[in-house]
Amino acid sequence: MSSAETIHVDGVWRAAASGAQREVLDPADAKTLAVVSEGGADDTDAAVAAARRAFDGGQGLWPRTPVAERAALLRRVADLLQRDREEIALTESRDTGKTLEEGRTDVDCVTDAFRYFADLVVGEGGGRVVDAGSDTVHSVVVHEPVGVCALITPWNYPLLQASWKIAPALAAGNTFVIKPSEVTPLSTVLLMKLLAEAGLPDGVGNLVTGAGDPVGARLSEHPDVDLVSFTGGLASGTKVMQAAAPTVKKVALELGGKNPNVVFADACATDEDFDTAVDQALNAAFIHSGQVCSAGSRLIVEESVRDRFVAELARRAAKIRLGRGTEDGVECGPLVSAQQLDKTEAYVASALAEGATLRCGGSQPEPNEVRPAGGYFFSPTVLDHCHRAMKVVREETFGPILTVEVFRTEDEAVALANDTEYGLAGAVWTKDAGRARRVAGRLRHGTVWINDFHPYLPQAEWGGFGKSGIGRELGPAGLAEYRESKHVYQNLAPEPVRWFAG
Repeated sequence: MSSAETIHVDGVWRAAASGAQREVLDPADAKTLAVVSEGGADDTDAAVAAARRAFDGGQGLWPRTPVAERAALLRRVADLLQRDREEIALTESRDTGKTLEEGRTDVDCVTDAFRYFADLVVGEGGGRVVDAGSDTVHSVVVHEPVGVCALITPWNYPLLQASWKIAPALAAGNTFVIKPSEVTPLSTVLLMKLLAEAGLPDGVGNLVTGAGDPVGARLSEHPDVDLVSFTGGLASGTKVMQAAAPTVKKVALELGGKNPNVVFADACATDEDFDTAVDQALNAAFIHSGQVCSAGSRLIVEESVRDRFVAELARRAAKIRLGRGTEDGVECGPLVSAQQLDKTEAYVASALAEGATLRCGGSQPEPNEVRPAGGYFFSPTVLDHCHRAMKVVREETFGPILTVEVFRTEDEAVALANDTEYGLAGAVWTKDAGRARRVAGRLRHGTVWINDFHPYLPQAEWGGFGKSGIGRELGPAGLAEYRESKHVYQNLAPEPVRWFAG
């Protein structure tokens, strides 16, 4: 397989039908990292046809493969991920710009996801028995695979998001076509190789590398696709939904967030508490250069501790070590692309024009031995004196930008935290257990952390309210997205109804 044969259809690696290719750039220096196939509509149609055949016909159909065998394949994939952990982590680091340690963590989380869904399906019963109120009726609700699934993943966590979709799709008995972001496709190619090595039958899993238009657009509208699962931006998500509407296929969307991190004064009562809250606020906002759908990009802090908290936060943010993610000692890598760098600069400029105070960052750092010239680096930025009318507070920036708002009362804190079109995640910091429960209960976000930020569990659902999307990933509901429910009603003693005289 040459470096440009990155389309996988019916068990065969191939180049794009058109012969087109795309350069994948290293965000640390903007140099070519790899060359991949640039798939088009023809490649997409071929992949969907392969997935359709693998679902509908032939021998050894994946939907009819025993659950134990499907689960065993997922566990083999998990083992292979750990075998190749360093190679995959390095690929993910170079492709996305994140640190190597973050890449290793991603591989471990992907491994956990495959093992979780394997365990989940094996542990299920034979359906939900429904009491029909008669001894002569056996009634049961069973769950069957949806069919052919189109899986469209984002550029910030390509490997992780692929696993959140592929693992439950396969566990439920579906076939799929996956389209990774054209910006960061490399780890998905590696994952597809591991699936094949683990014994995934030809056609069950297919991969098309290429742009959102035409590949993602064609998958969304394709009449032979039964479900589209998309993770990405709001604008693209609405296009996916519109394209899917004429065929009334199932749609699952995770569209990001504008996530509040609410800090009450009592969470900073001691020096140790203060240190923890500041450290977590840094982690919330700047991990992976803020290119995280659940990034705590809105710090909402109680007025009485605001000055001290923001001063210390800015001091530490200014010391974050930027550089190529594979270099020792680097804490934060570059942005993923020139486009993302331009957007970040534009958000900072608009915030300053609207009256925000720059506490640190706000520009590209000077190149050095770990920060090559030409890389898409941007210094972690803290913007004080922000308010809800500002564009930088309303919109998902997906960059290393933290905005600061203040509150005086609990009601005001909740109102600010909920004053967003999104509703993916949020956090509340307080020593008051009653307040923690009250505020968590009132926040309109799909995940709420109390005195923490960012951890997730494969057994707990992930998704958001409002414009953060529809549907859930992970947990039992994440498996349910890839299933249809069927009610089977069996009359054990049939007899004439005599409704009609006859």
